[in-house]
Amino acid sequence: MRPVFLFAPGAGAPSSHPWMQRWKQRLTRIDEVETFDYDYMREGRRRPDRLPQLIAAHRAALAGVRAKTSGPIFLIGKSMGGRIGCHVALEDAVNGVVCLGSLCPLDLLESVRSQMTAPNFLHVVEGGDHSLIVRKKDLGSETQEDVDQRIAKAISDFVAVQST
Repeated sequence: MRPVFLFAPGAGAPSSHPWMQRWKQRLTRIDEVETFDYDYMREGRRRPDRLPQLIAAHRAALAGVRAKTSGPIFLIGKSMGGRIGCHVALEDAVNGVVCLGSLCPLDLLESVRSQMTAPNFLHVVEGGDHSLIVRKKDLGSETQEDVDQRIAKAISDFVAVQST
């Protein structure tokens, strides 16, 4: 069975946002992708729900994916969606978690990663902002597409190892 990504949005934009849709297209080249929105987004509220509600919504989306496949499942999320995916992975078995654009000092992240039981790796986008965009002056001879392809390749390699 092909692996499936359950792709969660960040706090400020739903799964229909152009950034999410671009990354969904990139991820679809690797495996199947299911997106979802948290309750507060679907209800048109700006402020995110409390953590227990976010985790419950994420777990419900995971249950929906599990009902459709017996293959490997990877939680992937933009910012808040990645953080909530990490919480979900503490209670629910998944094949891996991928966090895109989570704001965290790298030394603190390394400390947390060393304590995680879920498979993990770190791919740093040098000069990248919260949306993984690298400033033109920092790109050098590269393009943003080159950067994005490297990120997608790192994700693809991680999924390949964890799916075997």
